Amino acid sequence: MGYCSTQKGPWGLILVGVAALVILTACLLRDKPIACFVLMAAAAPVVALGFCFKTLTVRDEGDRLGIRFGPLPLFRKTIPYAAIRSVETGRSSLVDGWGIHYILWRGWTYNIWGYACVVLDVDGTTYRIGVPDPKALAEFLAGRKAPGRV
Repeated sequence: MGYCSTQKGPWGLILVGVAALVILTACLLRDKPIACFVLMAAAAPVVALGFCFKTLTVRDEGDRLGIRFGPLPLFRKTIPYAAIRSVETGRSSLVDGWGIHYILWRGWTYNIWGYACVVLDVDGTTYRIGVPDPKALAEFLAGRKAPGRV
């Protein structure tokens, strides 16, 4: 039996909204072609990021856990089950933020919205993975860890 869960948040909509305001501003400045071009060029990557950070899907990929932001899947990560040392439910903090972040003393965070997460020790590196039901993911991963791992 596999695992698949998708976390949703407003960041994609917020980023597309910001890009829409930038595009509207560019249209208002159409008599200034350089400013219009610069604003349109700035809006394009913001729209792309909006589509990248609309959802976070965490799923079983056979011998590894797949983590993918989407629906435009430019940002993804896989974690081999054999590398997982420990699994526990937890909460991220405001310091961890949303999206993909690395904080030296806290490790990696993959999250779209909220603070509920699963905390993984993967060969000495900490990962906080946001999911709607962290208990379900923790139970799934506890059954998939390599034999002999704590």
